[in-house]
Formats: sequence, C-alpha cells, structure tokens
Amino acid sequence: MGLSDLRAGVAGALAALGLMATAPMAHADWLRAESERFIVYSDGSERALREYVQKLETFDRVLRFRTSLPIGDAPPRKLPIYLVSNRRGLTQVHPSTAQHVVGTYFPTEEDIFAVAIRSGTGVGLDGDAVLLHEYVHHFMLGMPAAYPSWFVEGFAEYYATAKIKDDDVLLGSASANRAYWLLNESWIPLETLLRSNPSEVRSNQRSTYYPVAWLLTHWFMSDEARRRQLQAYLTAVGEGEDPVQAMEDATGMGLADLRTALRSYTRTRLTGTRVVGHFPATEVTVVRLPKSANDLLLINQRLKVGVPKDDREALGQEVARIAAEYGDDPLALIAAGHAGMHFGDRPAGERALLRLIELQPDHVEALRFLAQEKLRQAREAEDPAVEIGLKREARAYLARAYAAGDNDYQTLMLMTDLRRDQPDYPSDNDMLAMGLTLDRAPQLASVRFGYAAALSRRNETEQAIAILRPLTNDPHGGAASEFAERMVAALEAGQALPETKEDAEAPQISESEPEEPETSPADTPETAPASADK
Repeated sequence: MGLSDLRAGVAGALAALGLMATAPMAHADWLRAESERFIVYSDGSERALREYVQKLETFDRVLRFRTSLPIGDAPPRKLPIYLVSNRRGLTQVHPSTAQHVVGTYFPTEEDIFAVAIRSGTGVGLDGDAVLLHEYVHHFMLGMPAAYPSWFVEGFAEYYATAKIKDDDVLLGSASANRAYWLLNESWIPLETLLRSNPSEVRSNQRSTYYPVAWLLTHWFMSDEARRRQLQAYLTAVGEGEDPVQAMEDATGMGLADLRTALRSYTRTRLTGTRVVGHFPATEVTVVRLPKSANDLLLINQRLKVGVPKDDREALGQEVARIAAEYGDDPLALIAAGHAGMHFGDRPAGERALLRLIELQPDHVEALRFLAQEKLRQAREAEDPAVEIGLKREARAYLARAYAAGDNDYQTLMLMTDLRRDQPDYPSDNDMLAMGLTLDRAPQLASVRFGYAAALSRRNETEQAIAILRPLTNDPHGGAASEFAERMVAALEAGQALPETKEDAEAPQISESEPEEPETSPADTPETAPASADK
C-alpha cells in the first residue's frame, strides 16, 4: 500500500481485512501491522509495534543468512502474532495457560499463530525471547531436513536471546537461567540427550536437557571448524546413522571427551556472534481495528485452538451475545458464524456467514466455514442425491475461497478432504494441492500425515518418509510424533499404514515461561552479504 495516499491505503487495508462498514466506525485499542513476513496485532503503541515488526523482519533475514537460505525470500504464508499486555490476554485465547507462561505458539488446522505478552509490561523478561524461540521452531519446520530433537531445542535457545539493533544483530547471548543449571546441577548424560526428546527423559534429567542442548549448540556455533563438524553430524543423522556414533565421528571425540570439552567451555567467556549487514526498513502497514476487536479479536482465536466439550455450549452463547451487539460488523459476523457452526446454533451461524459474504463476497474465512458446514451436512445425509447436492455446494464455496485466498492452506485442506473418497484419488492435482498445503503449513501434523499417506498410495515411499521425518524429531510433537514414527516404520517395512487417531492430529501447543535476565557476552563479528535487503 502506498504511503502517499493514506486515506486510500487505509481503506484498501481495511477492505482486505474485512473491516469496511458503511457507517462511521468506532475504533478499538487494537492495531494490525502487516509486513512482508508477519501480521502482528497489538493493543500497545503504534511506534512500538512498528519497531517490533521491523525487528522480526531482520531476525528472519538473519536466520536465512545463517542457514544458507536466500535472504530475500518471503515465506508462502505470513505468521500472525498477537501481542497482549498481561496474562488475561493469554487466557482469553487459551484459558488453561499455565500461570508463569508468557507466550504460546498454536499450530492448528484453522490457524497457525502465536500469542505473547509484549515487551515493557513488567512480566518476567516479557514475551520477546519466547516469540523468537517459537519462531525458530516455526522456521525450522519449514525446512526439509529432519533435525535431532536436542538440536531443534538448542538451535531455538541459541537464537532466542538475539539482540537486534538496526543492522547489528548479536546472536548466542548467554542465558543466566541456563548457566545456573549448567553450573549447579548434574548434567543429563550426553547419550540420553542425543537419543531422546525432552518428554522421553526422566524428570530429574529434564531440567538440564535444554541447558546442555543450548551449550552444545553454542559450542558448535562459536567456531567455524566446529560448525562444519555440526553440519557433518546433522547430515549423518538425517541419513539415518546412529546419533551417538555420528557425533563421535563428526567431532573425533568420544562422549566422555566431548563432555570434558563442554565443561571446559563453560569456564571460558562464552562469546556471541555479531551479524552486521544492510537490513533496510521494511514497509509496515498499520491500521486500527474497529471497536469490535476489543471484545472479539482474541476470543475469535480461542475458537480456533480447540474448546473442551463441556465449555462449548457456553462459549457459543457468549460469542453470539457479544457479536449481536455489533450488528453487521464483519469481525462480529465471522465470530458468530464460527461459534454457531461449531459450538452453538448452527442455523444462526450459517445466517451470519451468509450475511457476511453478502457484504463481502470474497471473505475467504466465511466461505470456508460455509463449505465445512455443507460437508458436515453431506456426511449426515441419508439420501445420496442430497449428499451429492451438498458436496456440490461445498465445492462451489471452496472454489470461491481458493480464487480469493491465494492458495491458503485451510482451503487446500478442505479441497483435499472433498476428494478423498473419489476413485481416482490421489490424482496429480490432489498431489499438487497437498504439496502446496505442506508448503504453507509444514508445522501441521495432519498435513504431513495426509500427504505421506497419498505418496504411499502412489508407491513414492522415500518421499513419504522424508515428509514425516521432521515430525518424528519434533520435541513438542507428542502423540503426533509417536504416530509419525509408526508410519515411518510401516513404510520402511512395506506394511499397511496405521489408522490416524484424533489425538495424533491434535495441535501440539507450545508454551514458554520467562527466564532470568541475560548476560552480555563478547562477540565475534560476522557480516551478512550486501544482498540482505533483496
């Protein structure tokens, strides 16, 4: 959006958001900022929001530079982030958020987003380090490699303490919290670390899993020769070699000697790595949301992350009551439609969505919800002719959503679901749709499960296994990781795939707590290429 015409630019942004109204609009405390890679919502100041988004954009470019990815490439999907002022903002989205959590990452079929307490609120360190940690996880799941669990966490810990100031980024700042555990507690055995994810280790070892993973990552990252050793190790593990043997081969040390080297490393002044490059200001478009956002923005996200059965009816009624106060406001209509379809009065929910697409014919989310409802009705239809008609309606809604939504992953998932019972499934077009879905939502277990199963049906076993490998090593994968391991075992043995269960497809929500203030280590400079802004 051009800044030279502010009035037209704001109107265009509001129209894209589905927030245009014919009557004068009362504004909320909430702002929405959009950049090349992120969409960030905040009820704080506009200046702080713009600075925050710029830091996120710089952080992404540094990650790409350090992982040898094209710096100028933007992800296929922008990550939404919600910055809140206190714990109440977190619990509005996820009521069961633990007491000391300052940020949460939600990869769900209806949205992939993060919520965190913004900086300057006096809550622990604030949510900045949490968001950087979770963004690294989000970033790594978009890469094709299957990294071991300890490195997934160590890598995220290493980058979470990044200090970003304009074109100068300091990586690898030491954490006082991690240092405390390393200096005062018995370490998890390195063999256990290399072979396990955090949920698999004994509780008395879990407290040092993250600190030792961070230390081992920092040790590798602090020296160019060791970075090459790390790459050799990761390559070997990715090719299926034993993780302990791969570590000993890469470093030329047995685990006992490696442990001694790490102990010695803790007695040095741990240095960071300074990345200096030309990171020009990113264009950030900021609009103020309508007043309805104060009541409905966060609760609308709650609808997307899963609601316990006992709470659904009450939540549906609450959303319907709040939405009714705002009439034809688009945010109110989508919230009423969503809650009605899933948790309350289905006919009322359908009416709200139909009203919304009457006002905004290309409202992608409303079109998707209507398609979902028609598919639900089709599954329950007893008359085959009625079922066919309902599926035809669903297909029409999805065609409109696809045309308006730039290949958004939710629409693609529904289009694939609509095709699964067809005799020619999976066709070449089905495979293309699933590939696009994975490209846009590699963080979702259900996307990987469906795509791997389709590849298996086409006898593309190696590619199916490659799709599943990142999930098998996900330290937050839970039941989904276990199921992915069962799928891989079946594929390798040439056996029938296990049947997917609901708990395996459930979102693996990742929560993070604040740490103690970090130290300010010395640094080793590294210069990003001049093309960092291209």
